[in-house]
Amino acid sequence: MSEVTYRDAGVDIDLEGEAVRALLAGLTHKRTGRFPMCGGPGHYAGLIDLGPFLLGMTVDGVGTKMLVADRLGDWTTVGIDCVAMNVNDLYVMNIEPIAFVDYIATDRLDLAKMTQIGFGLNEGARLADISIVGGETATLKGLVTGLDLAGTAVGVQDREKIVTGEEIRPGDIIIGVPSSGVHSNGLTLARQVVAMYDAWDERLPGGGTVAQELLRPTRIYASALSVAAAVPVHGMCHVTGGGLQNFRRLSRYGFSFSHPLPPQSVFQWVQESGGVSEAEMYRTFNMGMGYAFIVSREAVDGVTSIVKDARVVGEVTESSGLWLKGTEL
Repeated sequence: MSEVTYRDAGVDIDLEGEAVRALLAGLTHKRTGRFPMCGGPGHYAGLIDLGPFLLGMTVDGVGTKMLVADRLGDWTTVGIDCVAMNVNDLYVMNIEPIAFVDYIATDRLDLAKMTQIGFGLNEGARLADISIVGGETATLKGLVTGLDLAGTAVGVQDREKIVTGEEIRPGDIIIGVPSSGVHSNGLTLARQVVAMYDAWDERLPGGGTVAQELLRPTRIYASALSVAAAVPVHGMCHVTGGGLQNFRRLSRYGFSFSHPLPPQSVFQWVQESGGVSEAEMYRTFNMGMGYAFIVSREAVDGVTSIVKDARVVGEVTESSGLWLKGTEL
């Protein structure tokens, strides 16, 4: 059986990068006067200058994980995913999330489904300690098939406490924090492999069915704020779509993962069943590490004392690039 890739499944990460650059080429206007944009695009959150404070904004959605929820008829947790994918991008810059708005586009309204989505959004808000201040629901029959859930989070932080990755230096230590599973990225590839064998109900070692594990909600890394308040953090990474490639957003230096966290059984199942290469898996999924701190060697104990399941996975290198157990990705 030939290898299944994310591109074959319908998502071309390289093309997405080109498409984003094409879009950004037309975005030349910058606000004048008070509260201008601070910095440029490309990091996890966009920043607005509020004088002594910076306001951060993120936008993200649940993606094709909604199709897994449809398969199981369970929409109680996708709201958590929607909040998590946004607030985790704020935590990366040490920005405290304060408010959230959701956007639902659907071909038809289903009251039971909307009730369950609301339950999950509320639980996500509770876990992140934010307020859901508004939202929009659009019925777009003929344009949308099914239901798409997305949202935007805003947060604030003292200007001098923002973490951008500029302090990262060779020799810094990478500390990984486990994910709860697939989170909300790579579902297009995972679903294709599952569909090949109609394996939705197959049991995984030590867990539920494949479908249940794919639906497991995204972990919210709220403890990142406590870490950044306690120790000097040089950089943080939310490992989302693109896997380890997300680290390239932080620094021109390289990242060597000599002792990666063990992937959950759902990743092992996708890799083995789909004949997916290890490089493609780490280019697509979080592979068991949903978040990471980059600190000096002296600060490692400070991080692991706060985040109990975090552990050292590698270090920053002088040469740019990504290495997994000694092999360049």
